[in-house]
Formats: sequence, structure tokens, C-alpha cells
Amino acid sequence: METTADNAVGRTISSRRSVERLGYVFVAPAMILIGGLFFLPVLGLVAYSFATQDGRGGAGLPATLANYSKFFETPLYSSVLMTTLRVSAWTAIASAVIAYPVAIAVVRGGVIASRTITIAIIAPLLVSVVVRTYGWQIILANSPTGVLNWLLLHAGVISSPLRIMYTETAVVVGSVHVFLPLMILPLAGSLGRIPPSFAEAAATLGASAWAVFWRVTFPLSFPGLAAGLSLVFSLTASSFVGPRILGGTDGQMLGTLIEQQVSSAYDWPFASAIAVVLVSTVMILNSIGQRYVTAKPHDKAG
Repeated sequence: METTADNAVGRTISSRRSVERLGYVFVAPAMILIGGLFFLPVLGLVAYSFATQDGRGGAGLPATLANYSKFFETPLYSSVLMTTLRVSAWTAIASAVIAYPVAIAVVRGGVIASRTITIAIIAPLLVSVVVRTYGWQIILANSPTGVLNWLLLHAGVISSPLRIMYTETAVVVGSVHVFLPLMILPLAGSLGRIPPSFAEAAATLGASAWAVFWRVTFPLSFPGLAAGLSLVFSLTASSFVGPRILGGTDGQMLGTLIEQQVSSAYDWPFASAIAVVLVSTVMILNSIGQRYVTAKPHDKAG
């Protein structure tokens, strides 16, 4: 009997190992594709960032750190980096503030309300980012004929047009509109996994609606919040269309700076160095933020 049982266990283990090997075989093509389309270009970008510009729009040896030195030692480029981080942070924060009530409405609303709100969230994704951004250019125009300025002037709120276009504020507004769905959807998924009995129990014990949200709902929604913050921050930091159309000089970000180095200065090595700095900075900040936001969320629920 023991021999039979041992043989059965051995066959089970062998079968599982065969399935695992078969899984690796199926995954291998996808991994090769990802490696070829992502990792190799990134490695090429890093290598190019150490190259020397040849003066004709090309690059070559010797390898040098001059591109990185140029970036960090030039105040203009350092200020653009800080602008990029600042705009990305404000966009992520503003998106989170707006997304919470919308996500709660999606989760707790009726079937018709939830579907309507979901369609309203997804519908803008079907429109080109360029078209939506140009729409904000019309709304935020600095002239008296700009939609926002026209309304405020005719309402008597202001006496002269506001200067909103070509500022960091304009970039934040446009970026929030573009990336808000990517904050709402993860939050809605996270909120939907919170048992309603948790909020009901807190309310039964006398907690106010605000206390229930702050002490129960908010901490338990941290996984969705972390995903949304990461997506919005990363995509804003690397965006090009919004800063290019709405930012001007004051709202210039690293994405537009890279484009200028490639299309105007023809300095591909320096553009590659800027891209490496951007990707590295975003990855480091995302790692720090993920650790903080997702650190034992249940312990933070009071």
C-alpha cells in the first residue's frame, strides 16, 4: 500500500513538473517578444546616452558622462525636471480627489447610474488626446474670447482676462482631464472589493459618514489608489501633447525638452540621457510611493 501511495505521489509531482515546463514553453514566445520590443530598446537608449555627438546629428565613441553632467549642471534643465515632477504630482493628487466621489458613485449607485457613469468615464478615451487638449486651449485661452475668461468677465467675477494658458496650471488641468479615467477605474475596482458590512458596522457604532470614509473606506482602498497614482504620475511625467500645446515656456516638461533635442538640436545622445533621467526618476519615486501607500493598509484602518 505504501509503495502504491508513493508511486501515486511521484506521478502527481512529475505531472505537475511537466505542466510547469509546458507553461514555460508557452510563456517563452511572449517573453522573447517583450524582451525584443522593450528591454533591448531601453538598453540601446541607455547605451546611446553615453555616446558623443559627432556634430552631424549622429553619435559615436568615446563613451562619456558629459550628457548627464550637462543636464544636472545646467539650471534650466534641472528646473524643467522639477516642473515635470511638480506638474505630475499635482495632476495625480487632483485626479485622486476628483476620482473618489465618482468611483464611490460607480460602486454604490444603481445599475443604470453605474452604467451611465462608467460610459461617461470611458467615452473620452475614444477621442484623440490631441483633440481633447486643443479643446482645453479654446477654454483656457488668455484672450477675452476664451470660454473661461468670457464667462468670468460677463459674470463680473474678474475685470481683466486671466492668464491661464501656457502655465503649469493649464498643463495640470489638461492632464487631469486626459488621465482621470485611469485613476477612477482602479479606485472603483478597489472600492468594489470592500464588504458593505464594514461601513455599516462603523455607522452602527455611531461613526459619521466622513469618519466612515476616512477611517474605513479610504485605508481599504489603498491598492486602487496606489495603482491610480502610479499610472497618472508616470503618464503625466512622460507626456508630450499636453505640455506642448498648453504649457508654453512656463509649463515646459521633459517630454517637450526631449523632442526639442531630437528635432531641433539633433542631439540624440543628450535626448537619450534626458529620457534615462526621466524614466529612472519616475521608477524610483513610484517605488517609494508604492511602498508607502500599500504598507499594511488594513493596519491603517481605524
